[in-house]
Amino acid sequence: MLGRATTSEPAWRVASLTVPAPMRSNRAYRNMARLLRPPLLAMTRRDWRGTEHLPAEGGFIAAANHMTEVDPLTFVHFLYDNGYAPRILAKSSLFTVPVVGAVLRATGQIPVFRGTADAVRSLEAAVEALRAGECVAVFPEGTLTGDPDLWPMVGKTGVARLALSTRMPVIPAAQWGPQDLLGRYKKLIKPFPPKRVTIVAGPRVVLDDLYDRPIDSATLREATERVLAAITALLEEIRGERAPAVRFDPRHPDGTDSANSPEVPA
Repeated sequence: MLGRATTSEPAWRVASLTVPAPMRSNRAYRNMARLLRPPLLAMTRRDWRGTEHLPAEGGFIAAANHMTEVDPLTFVHFLYDNGYAPRILAKSSLFTVPVVGAVLRATGQIPVFRGTADAVRSLEAAVEALRAGECVAVFPEGTLTGDPDLWPMVGKTGVARLALSTRMPVIPAAQWGPQDLLGRYKKLIKPFPPKRVTIVAGPRVVLDDLYDRPIDSATLREATERVLAAITALLEEIRGERAPAVRFDPRHPDGTDSANSPEVPA
């Protein structure tokens, strides 16, 4: 079994104070988990569902919506407590921030170099991790959603490139609640009272029919939209409401164009 912890503990222990460390977590990863899990457990009330869709072995891509600077932590918490030590595709600028950059490097996170010749390195590192049996976590929107109501917006095509080039499963997941802990574009966390954080994983996104097609812009856009549609459907289920018929596009906020941008996700 690759990537997740092996344990006979019952399911109700998943969100307890101590959990078995994922098999592929290094010492730095485990130390950060010891540091961050207790405050996350104190500040949140977790409603985690769909964990049966997380692969028991082999590499896979975990793709989630992105509403606030804290939801990468809540998403990693969900994955870590279910036996995975995800490698996150993160903006390269974060790796230059004192302390933060050191932690990201030590725990094996993957920097994304946008708009440069180094962008290919991000994809290569993610492909290598997937083929080694790792979980790679991505946020297909590439940045915090610009949608006024926090629905997933138009995505970057990096998740599609990664999925189509490796043929590894893409597991969609929707988060709702982290924005109550830390608002979009806000700097002040509101830890009390504890916030309900719902994360629901869904079945793998069907991309098999695209594997033998040329990886051109049309194929990439279609694969990206399938991933985002799966995430959006899960979020609709959580929120109990329907998303807008037209996905928000920050390049065309008036809704005149909804084409995806061919970039690697953060």
